[in-house]
Amino acid sequence: MDGRDLVRVVRVFGTVRGLRAARSAWRRRRTDAWGLPPRGAERARVPGPVSGAEPSPGGGIVRFARSELRVRVAASGVVFWGWDGAEPEPSYALDGTPPRPDPRAELEPDKDGGWRIVSQRVTVAVSRHGGIEIRTPGGVVLRRELPPRWWEPSGGGPARWLQRSEVSADARFFGLGGRASGPRLRDGTYRLWNTDPRGSFGPDDDPLYITMPVQLVVADAGTHLAFLDNSWEGLVTLREGEEGAGSGHDRPGTSEVRMGGGPLRCWVVVGTPARVLRRWTGLTGAPVPPPSWALGPQHARWGLGGEREVRRVVAGYRDRGLPLSALHLDIDHYDGHRVFTVDAERFPDLPRLAKDLRADGVRLVSIVDPAVKAEPGNEVYDAGAAAGAFVRDGRGREVRGEVWPGECVYPDFTDPEVRAWWGGLYEERLAQGFSGVWHDMNEPVSFTPFGDMTLPRSARHCLEGRGGDHREAHNVYGLAMARAGHEALRRLRPQELPFLFSRSGWVGMQRYGGTWSGDVATGWPGLRASLSLVLGLGLCGVPYSGPDVGGFDGSPSPELFLRWFQLGSFLPLFRTHAAIGAGRREPWEFGPQVLGHARAALLERERLRPYFVTLAQLARLTGAPYVRPLWWGTPTDRALRDCEDAFLLGDALLVAPVLEPGADRRAVRLPRGRWYDTVSGEAYEGPGQVLLDAPLSRIPVLARAGAVVPVRGGDGGTELEVWAPAAGRTGSGLVVEDRAAPGVRPAVERYTSRLVDGAVVVERVSDAGAVRPGRPLRVRGGVGARSPRGSQP
Repeated sequence: MDGRDLVRVVRVFGTVRGLRAARSAWRRRRTDAWGLPPRGAERARVPGPVSGAEPSPGGGIVRFARSELRVRVAASGVVFWGWDGAEPEPSYALDGTPPRPDPRAELEPDKDGGWRIVSQRVTVAVSRHGGIEIRTPGGVVLRRELPPRWWEPSGGGPARWLQRSEVSADARFFGLGGRASGPRLRDGTYRLWNTDPRGSFGPDDDPLYITMPVQLVVADAGTHLAFLDNSWEGLVTLREGEEGAGSGHDRPGTSEVRMGGGPLRCWVVVGTPARVLRRWTGLTGAPVPPPSWALGPQHARWGLGGEREVRRVVAGYRDRGLPLSALHLDIDHYDGHRVFTVDAERFPDLPRLAKDLRADGVRLVSIVDPAVKAEPGNEVYDAGAAAGAFVRDGRGREVRGEVWPGECVYPDFTDPEVRAWWGGLYEERLAQGFSGVWHDMNEPVSFTPFGDMTLPRSARHCLEGRGGDHREAHNVYGLAMARAGHEALRRLRPQELPFLFSRSGWVGMQRYGGTWSGDVATGWPGLRASLSLVLGLGLCGVPYSGPDVGGFDGSPSPELFLRWFQLGSFLPLFRTHAAIGAGRREPWEFGPQVLGHARAALLERERLRPYFVTLAQLARLTGAPYVRPLWWGTPTDRALRDCEDAFLLGDALLVAPVLEPGADRRAVRLPRGRWYDTVSGEAYEGPGQVLLDAPLSRIPVLARAGAVVPVRGGDGGTELEVWAPAAGRTGSGLVVEDRAAPGVRPAVERYTSRLVDGAVVVERVSDAGAVRPGRPLRVRGGVGARSPRGSQP
């Protein structure tokens, strides 16, 4: 136990809740001691030598002396393999049925006694001892899986397993969910167990709220994503390779995954980063876009107090000319912290408050925790108990833990009937006037001064009727809760896009909403961690996220708050938030200078709202995250692969936040092509590094030459901001308007730009060919503009 853990324990035991949490922790240990008998002696196993094969569409089954391997290549080039009879389903990660197999891909004998499957996009080779190679069509090895190992308990029960993998020496690892030290994953061991870190966290804290067994690997030979579809607890040990190591030979990068049980099965997706994410979301589900208002600035605070304070904060934004789209109410608006209640003294008429705020363009968003106070007379508890909705132990007793309301029980969201029951409770939130929800504490959390702050591992879950315990259900608990909430909002308000984001989740959570950083520590390291989390989650298929701007705890300095605010204004979820005992987060609390610069950031965010709407819709259509690493379009640029302090916002903009105190200039590494400083208009040629001004008033933002960016015009409509392409080059851009209703596929407008006789020509690409844009144009980059046939639109 380190010093910080000791402080946290003392903090917990200094309260009555801490003493109850200690009793809860001992009760959990006793439950597991009874419910999880010792494993006893274990027997190690490896596949052994190959003994035969059985072809089937897209691949087949390769048999070994002590195991069998199923391999299948889909028509899209996505590869599935599973040991010991593991199939793609059942899976919480997949959206619908698995992709159909490639009818042209056949299992055939390979050299050295192995087998292989050759398809148009990928080749899979299986060695005679159970190794698996993923190769490009040209034969270059992207990933090599060594033969796995299992440890089976003599008395029965789940087998532990180990899977080692090798990648090229130049490869870089990304992903594994929300990792504060990323987005590039350094050498080390990462735990796969969704975890509340007991307070605020920084870059050195791991794991956090969202862990995923998803690796995105970027190398000169190509990009691939590997997903070990298993929700059990695990450890991933990564080691980057080294070129020219040891007598001039390359040392490959390695990944070692150890899982405590569950199936050994994997999906591999290969291609460019854009194609990988498109196929990945085709497999796990398209990201649900937020309503357009949720792409505007939002304000939250644990400890807003009551209606008077809420009105004061909203009026503060309005009176100072600061845009605000939503205000979030934390657990202090509940009656005794009980979920789906309202403190009538603090909020005597919440529906009226919500109506008044909405008239000013501000929506209310409600926190929703899964823990239900175990108290007869509590309507939610009584109804859930009658329905048998709560998680139970092996003896059939309700599992109880300590959370904000006191002793609590937990709905089993892995049960479809419980999801439907819980979803019905959201009608109360909508009746109170809320327009969206954020799920908190859904790892799930049970306070404890030692061990994991969650349910007993022996706690029983439905798991869609299969049955199982918390070892399998823990990591998907938040995902299943998000599904319950999303489906309820769709059912209760079918004409509206639901708005939901969740602190915890798993692979596929983008189908139901987004996420946020959780309790990131106030400080410059926390600021840097905020960007790492958003980038890493986007590469795992979760594009809508953002941090607690200003940090969750403490009191940021005016400079730190402003730099965080400036970064947040370019991230998908732009929300200030703080703990009940932390300093204020309203921009005017930091003095007139910060207020002025924060106003500029807010106004620029609102000007770019049509661009954010477009990025949200493109994420749904293509899987591409809003926020992308600099190497997104040029993954073979090794300098960009190692750059973690800047990002691309879509294809058009490069954002370089200030992440260090006292900086008024910063180095920015550019991808290839021409880039314009959006303030000065000065052009820079990439690839390379430039030194740009970063005064307190702004952070460097550059626009790609030729980009066509939808922005909000002076009349409130959408106009096109066009950045002049370089001579002899063309540019492009997309515009996607907000969907009119859920389920309606939006229209995508495509534009091109080029130089003709020194003037910029912008055309809209349609089925009839190039036509006039039909939208107002604003050309930047130092040249004039004209429409395709010489007349202004």
